[in-house]
Amino acid sequence: MIDLRGITQIYKGPKGPVEALSGIDLQIGAGEVFGIIGRSGAGKSSLVRVINLLNRPTAGEVIVAGRDLTRLNDVELREARREIGMVFQHFNLLSSRTVFDNAALPLELAGLSKDAIKKRIDPLLELVGLNHLADRYPAQISGGQKQRVGIARALASNPKVLLSDEATSALDPETTRSILDLLRKVNNELGVTVVLITHQMQVIKQIADRVAVIEAGRIVEMGRVIDVFTRPEQAITKSLIDEIVPQELPASVFDRVRHLSAQAQGFGQSGRLLRLSYSGEQAYQPILSRLIREYSLDLSILHGQVDEIQNQTFGSLAVFASGQQMQLDATVAELRAQGVLVQEVALED
Repeated sequence: MIDLRGITQIYKGPKGPVEALSGIDLQIGAGEVFGIIGRSGAGKSSLVRVINLLNRPTAGEVIVAGRDLTRLNDVELREARREIGMVFQHFNLLSSRTVFDNAALPLELAGLSKDAIKKRIDPLLELVGLNHLADRYPAQISGGQKQRVGIARALASNPKVLLSDEATSALDPETTRSILDLLRKVNNELGVTVVLITHQMQVIKQIADRVAVIEAGRIVEMGRVIDVFTRPEQAITKSLIDEIVPQELPASVFDRVRHLSAQAQGFGQSGRLLRLSYSGEQAYQPILSRLIREYSLDLSILHGQVDEIQNQTFGSLAVFASGQQMQLDATVAELRAQGVLVQEVALED
């Protein structure tokens, strides 16, 4: 559905050219919910605005639904943009227009009749849960309701793609969850491809199928959300995930490890602090209990977290395993063979 090829974006800065995007290649399939995440200034908003050519790239091709938007004339580009809806962070509603009229604005500008507009907008307001507020004005509704109006307006032209540029960052957590649920509903019921721009990994976790991590204008990591969460490779990705799955173990864990390590040495055994990450079916397999019996291990669970992404369980455990050296080696090898990501954490002095 979306194919970005060699996208470079250079702006004029007070001290010379600023490269906001650098040679980005990105493919997003039809019907996906795709997340783009990064810190402030990473280039994510510049990237999403390239998709509908609100930002025209300095170089590269922007292919949406089989058409290279960079090669279209003004009339053709206006037509192509009707297939790309956009939801903004600050709603951008007109205070003098009702909920219905705000949602209907794109259709009015396109010259549709009142009957045609009503036929399109009424079901959309029902979809976003605002049919009972059609005659209210923006000042009379909440922030979450305003964003629902923005979503209905973005869907008015029956787009194939919906771009969401930090659409939930101004909302409280409960309202954020409800808006993200709505975007997933739009994706499921209308088949619209959704592209989410955010700096919050919690947003990605809730509804995205795949995610791209952007840093300094480059895509540095990309994949299925469950894979990126359980096997992050880049420092920026680990930092973003840390808000949901802490990447550093607390000091209390190492205090306990020192005690267990001394205890193991007293019995003539070796000890290792292992960080285990797992997902999917691995979460339901009694791997640890089987290995404890098979290799006569003592195993202490020191820290852990279990969560879910897109109906797939994932989690992280910190365990201290003590036993004979060969048994520990065999245990680590078996865990890795079962698809568990094993990180051996150096014991602190």
